[in-house]
Amino acid sequence: VQLQASGGGLVQAGASLTLSCAASGRGSSRYAIAWFRQAPGKEREFVAAISGTGVNRNFADSVKGRFSIFRDNAKNTGYLQMNSLKPEDTAVYYCAAEKTTAWVVLDNAYKYWGQGTLVTVSS
Repeated sequence: VQLQASGGGLVQAGASLTLSCAASGRGSSRYAIAWFRQAPGKEREFVAAISGTGVNRNFADSVKGRFSIFRDNAKNTGYLQMNSLKPEDTAVYYCAAEKTTAWVVLDNAYKYWGQGTLVTVSS
């Protein structure tokens, strides 16, 4: 499975942004898709995940109520919709995929990774 993340950019606080994660490879629709982020000087952290079917979704407490995650298996693409962005959301965002559930939040459990996309939120 190969992943390509896109959609990052520079926005002002309070704005919205949607990231995309395009997957290629056989059976990619059966993989859970997760988003992680890494801010400068900090460790990579879990943001959100969605199961292969799209039924189950999981969010970090820091983004609950502001971010949503969904996928279009016909397009083999996952999305992270980010609303009410805050300066502390500034980070490089990575998408990852694995044959696992949406409840797995450890980055070392995910085998497949896309390149990062930078999100910068100005105050």
